[in-house]
Order: sequence, then structure tokens, then C-alpha cells
Amino acid sequence: MVKNRNIAMVYILSIITFGIYGIYWTVVTKNEINGLGAEIPTAWLIIIPIANIYWMYKYCEGFSEKVKKDNNPILWFVLYILIGIIIPAIVQSELNKLAK
Repeated sequence: MVKNRNIAMVYILSIITFGIYGIYWTVVTKNEINGLGAEIPTAWLIIIPIANIYWMYKYCEGFSEKVKKDNNPILWFVLYILIGIIIPAIVQSELNKLAK
């Protein structure tokens, strides 16, 4: 089930908790995207060098195919690499649309 979250609070809580909430948010949204049919692997890969790049690609692929439905995972992955700070806002905005 997709949960509606305040986008500003995602950033505020991430700053207050020194990034811990950002990791938690990533894992929770990964589970929500997987619930929609994506195949994003375990979030433990985030802490493993090189594997974390693969994991983030799979996250972007799941977001692109199951949430945004634009089938352009490479675009989302490149955006994440270049300007990753905006990705949570975009992902949460799209998930909020599905939550309604």
C-alpha cells in the first residue's frame, strides 16, 4: 500500500536525523514500489560499494516502470547521479498521486 507523505517533511527529517530518515524513506518507498510489481533487490545493497550503484539503478527502473510509467529508467538513473537531491521530491510526489 502506498502512503501519502509530506515532501517537505522528508527533507526536514533527513536533515534533522543526519540522513538516517533519508535511508529509512528510501527503504520504505522501495517496499511500496515493489508492492506495485517492481523487482528492486534488498536495501542492504545500499551499503556495499559498487552494488549500491546497481541497487539505485534497479530503484530507478522500478520507479520508472511501475510508478511514473514512462519506461525510461536510464533518464531517472542519470538524474539521480547528477542531481540526486531532487529525486526524493519527484518519487514522493508520484507516490502521493497513487496514494489518493
